[in-house]
Amino acid sequence: MNLEFLPPNKSILKKRLSDLEFEVTQNCATEPPFNNKYYNEFNDGIYVDITNGEPLFSSKDKFQCTCGWPSFSKPIENAYVSLSIDNSLNMNRIEVKSTVSHSHLGHLFTDGPREFGGLRFCINSASLIFVPKEDMNNDRYKAYLEFL
Repeated sequence: MNLEFLPPNKSILKKRLSDLEFEVTQNCATEPPFNNKYYNEFNDGIYVDITNGEPLFSSKDKFQCTCGWPSFSKPIENAYVSLSIDNSLNMNRIEVKSTVSHSHLGHLFTDGPREFGGLRFCINSASLIFVPKEDMNNDRYKAYLEFL
């Protein structure tokens, strides 16, 4: 576990995050489709966990999707996300969480582009912060430039 990315406690998150960001990351809520900040973001950079800054997804692995949420073919590293069965809302899905912070990110589906492996990590913008490539030249994110 990278100690640099340990998450703050819930009381700190409650003060720091918007109501939507808190509900999505801590209570498995879902933001509205097509009305979120990263659905149409296609600049070079990485997407990090909003709760602790841990890198999760690269813009290189993001693709246009008609679902209404940011969609990725894979995480930066498989170890950065955890998967579990989610039978809520009378659906059978695979929940995606950040491994270190345990923040709810979204769900994994098998209807992604075949040329990229067929997976679609459907992720809530409210669980992410986008770090543009030009802002990655610092000690925290410089090592992740290779994923772009």
